[in-house]
Amino acid sequence: VQLQASGGGLVHSGGSLRLSCAASGNIASINAMSWYRQAPGKQRELVARISSSSTNYADSVKGRFTISRDNAKNTVYLQMNNLEPEDTAVYYCNFDRVVIVGDYRGKNYWGQGTLVTVSS
Repeated sequence: VQLQASGGGLVHSGGSLRLSCAASGNIASINAMSWYRQAPGKQRELVARISSSSTNYADSVKGRFTISRDNAKNTVYLQMNNLEPEDTAVYYCNFDRVVIVGDYRGKNYWGQGTLVTVSS
């Protein structure tokens, strides 16, 4: 299984970006999909998480970011509106408990990261 993240870039404060992360492979199911970010000199933090029953957001992005998923495409999205310079970071997708067809074990996978830069 490989995760491919895309959609990062340079945007002015107040602008919007949409991140995507698609998983390739013979996947039977995915429990939760999440976006994390890591700014220079800081620890990686959870931005948003979506499962079959709930969505959760970091307080800093509530009301500005929206996470969604397309199970048929094994893809998670992060719509980011009203971006602020503090949102500048490398954004990573994470898929939890990914079950491959023919296997019963769920594994955790990370994408390669996509850089989001917000200028003031």
